[in-house]
Amino acid sequence: MQLVILSGKGGTGKTTLVSSFAHLSGRDTIKVDCDVDASNLHLMFEGRDVDKRPFSGSKKAIIDPEACINCGRCQAVCRFDAIEQGEKSYQVIERSCEGCNACRVVCPADAIRLEEEDSGEMIMTILKDDSYLSRANLFPGADGSGKLISEIRKASLELENAREKLIIIDGSPGIGCPVMSSITGVEYGIIVTEPTQSGFEDFKRIYEVARHFRVKSYVVINKFDLNPAMSDQIEEYCRSKELKVLGKIPYDPVVNQSNFESKPLVVYNESIAGDEIKKIWDSIKSEMGV
Repeated sequence: MQLVILSGKGGTGKTTLVSSFAHLSGRDTIKVDCDVDASNLHLMFEGRDVDKRPFSGSKKAIIDPEACINCGRCQAVCRFDAIEQGEKSYQVIERSCEGCNACRVVCPADAIRLEEEDSGEMIMTILKDDSYLSRANLFPGADGSGKLISEIRKASLELENAREKLIIIDGSPGIGCPVMSSITGVEYGIIVTEPTQSGFEDFKRIYEVARHFRVKSYVVINKFDLNPAMSDQIEEYCRSKELKVLGKIPYDPVVNQSNFESKPLVVYNESIAGDEIKKIWDSIKSEMGV
C-alpha cells in the first residue's frame, strides 16, 4: 500500500508532515522522497547511504571530428541551435543539445553518435530505525525528473517485503510531470494546503490531478489559524467535493526549531502542531485500515 503527501506548491509544510509520519511509523514503512530537484527528507534523520547508482535521463550528440565532412546538414536540421562550426569540424554545444537524434539521422558520413549522459544519482539510505529511504538528486539543469522519480519508486518496491509494508511518499510539489510520476499507481493521498487565496487555488489544481489518477485523497490545512475565514472556505469546498479534512494544523513557532535542529516535529512534546500531526497520522491509518 502506498500513501503520497502532495501540495499544489512548495513551502506548504508537506515535508514537515512526511518527516513526522516517517518518525511515527518507524521501521514498518518505506520512505520515498520524490522531490528530486531539492531532496531534503533525509536531512531530518540519522542514517547511512547503502547504495548509490548513476542515473541517465537523456542523451547528448557527439560529432567525431575525424569522420565529419563539414556538410552542415546537422546544423541545418537542429531546432535547438546546438551545433556550431568548429575549427576542424562541426561540434555540439552540450548545454543546448536535447538528444533528439535528428542530426545523426541526416549525417551522410555517420559521424554522429548519441551517448547517455549522467543526469543525477539514485541513493538508498538506511535510517537509524532500520527503515529505508529511497531518494535521488537530479543534477542542476538536467532533464528527466519524471523518469528519475519512477526509478526511485521502483527501487523502493524491490526492497525485501516491500509489498507487505506501507510506502510513504513525499511527492513533488506542483502539478507537473514529477507529480504525475509521484502519484501514478498510488492508492491514498494527503493534500497539504494553506489558508491563502493562492494556496486555495493551488490546492484545487492538485486535487484535480489526484482525482484524475484515482488517488483516494484527504486534506490537511496547515497554519489554519492565520486566516480562519479562508480555512472555512477550503473546508466548504472540501464538503462540496466530499473530501475529508483529516486535520487542521495550527501555527507553531516550534516548527522553526524543528527545521533548525533537523528533527521531526513530533519529537517535541511542547509542539501543538506536532500534537495535531499525531492525530492526523492516527486518522489516516484508520482510513487505510493499517
